[in-house]
Amino acid sequence: MRTPRALAAGGTGSAVRDAALWAALAGVGVFAYQERGADGSPLLALVLPLLILAVAVPGSRKRPGAAVFLANAVCALGLADPIATASPYLAALAVLTYLLGVRSARTGAALLLFGSCAAVDLALCVLLGVGPVYWFYALSMIPSALLLPWLAGRYRRARLALVRGGWERARGLEQRQRFVAEQARLRERTRIAADMHDSLGHELSLIALRAGALELSPTLSGQDRADLAVLRAAVSDAVGHLRDTIGVVREGSDGPGGCDSSGPQADPTASSVEPVEELVARVRESGVTVDLRREGAAGALSPLVDRTAYRVVQESLTNAIKHAPGAAVRIRIVHRGARTEVRVANSAPPAGPAPAPVPAPAGARDSGHQGLTGLHERVRLIGGTLHAAPRRGGFEVLATLPDQVGPRQPGTAEGFPDDTGTASESARRLAAARRSTRRRFAVAIAAPAGLGLLFLGSAAYLAHQLTACVLRPADFADLRPGQERTELARLLPDREFRYVPDAVKALPAPPGTVCAYYRSNGSLLDQADVYRLCYAGSRLAAKDVLPGRPLTTP
Repeated sequence: MRTPRALAAGGTGSAVRDAALWAALAGVGVFAYQERGADGSPLLALVLPLLILAVAVPGSRKRPGAAVFLANAVCALGLADPIATASPYLAALAVLTYLLGVRSARTGAALLLFGSCAAVDLALCVLLGVGPVYWFYALSMIPSALLLPWLAGRYRRARLALVRGGWERARGLEQRQRFVAEQARLRERTRIAADMHDSLGHELSLIALRAGALELSPTLSGQDRADLAVLRAAVSDAVGHLRDTIGVVREGSDGPGGCDSSGPQADPTASSVEPVEELVARVRESGVTVDLRREGAAGALSPLVDRTAYRVVQESLTNAIKHAPGAAVRIRIVHRGARTEVRVANSAPPAGPAPAPVPAPAGARDSGHQGLTGLHERVRLIGGTLHAAPRRGGFEVLATLPDQVGPRQPGTAEGFPDDTGTASESARRLAAARRSTRRRFAVAIAAPAGLGLLFLGSAAYLAHQLTACVLRPADFADLRPGQERTELARLLPDREFRYVPDAVKALPAPPGTVCAYYRSNGSLLDQADVYRLCYAGSRLAAKDVLPGRPLTTP
């Protein structure tokens, strides 16, 4: 938060910069006024423009659009009074338009402002009946001072935003790095929880199942049954404590299953997992009917894939023992091509008496589906798919696994699509920045091209205005007073000179005549005499050569 002293210092600095900018723009105007010989009204040519700029320059900080409109009004003064030095203030208009592009991001409002300024300038040209040079000034020079600096200001604004965004991105990356370090500890706790769920929970479930089966044996004495009941109760309590422990360890993990991308990959026992056949043999010794079949030739499986297949079978058997006691379990492992399919299905539990329910192992379905959720995460991380759903009164788990896992398969790199198919935030921002850059580049090329065409059109119009009203000196010499107007038509140009200076029009003409004016040459820069032809009715009464004055630029 900025202190009052800092705010005061910032306000003072802004005022100094505004004063310096106004002084520079005013200096241009004063110099041009003196170069023109200080002719004309100093109020209209110098004082009024400087007062308007004194308001527009500081006002551009909060109202840049209004400042541009005021600067355009200063330039329009040259249309109202040809003596006023309006051209030097095009620099002020260009500077304030540049500041508009830097300080405002509203493109539509800026274009509307430019259209309004152009409409005001053109309407003023029509009302005042100005000459071709002033039309050229209104159609070419003022639009150029409005559009080109504004595009440069927009580029400057975009560049500043890019630099500012880069620093914000750097700060975000630093915060993310600290967050990743914190998550490393949570992932280790999650890995321990996953191992406890997959291994210890399974073993405890088998012990409880064996104790329940022995408790129903008719050859045991009452004391033996009581001891077995105490044993099964102790195992049940141990399973409950295990579930509570895993809940604490998994607190703050990355997902509901607690198996993030670092869990399976960081497992140090990935290459020492026991074969599925040994797992099935131990389950059969507990009294569970399990049918295991393999189909196809197993290729060189990745240790991570082999361990995942083991976990699929282990989790499925644990769920079957827990939720369908006495049901038969069928396991099919099919190796086909470069993929392995693991299908574990249990039938509906048989009717009749069954052992007392065994408490679910840590992370099983009744504790929030964490077992299957974690298993689903394991399978997804190696590029496989997992489907688990009821089937024919029982339950089926189907996992399809690749035989080999690529080095980039488990995760997604920044800037590439993730597992949901959507691009990351940085990729979206990069794409948006590229689109914006292409648009700005196209505008930067199209705007000068459009203004160039506007210049050419304005210059062509001005040249047509000046050449279509030129009466050649030789033809003027052939004209004789008393000739009919129809006889002179073949020597006269197509149109009359409409922009005769007032001082020339004020020269006395023969009484009772109507005069037409023509230029002696079509040059814009050189001095051009004006030919005056005065008619009495339909006959030429007099012809005069009036000294013209150079067409002054506004």
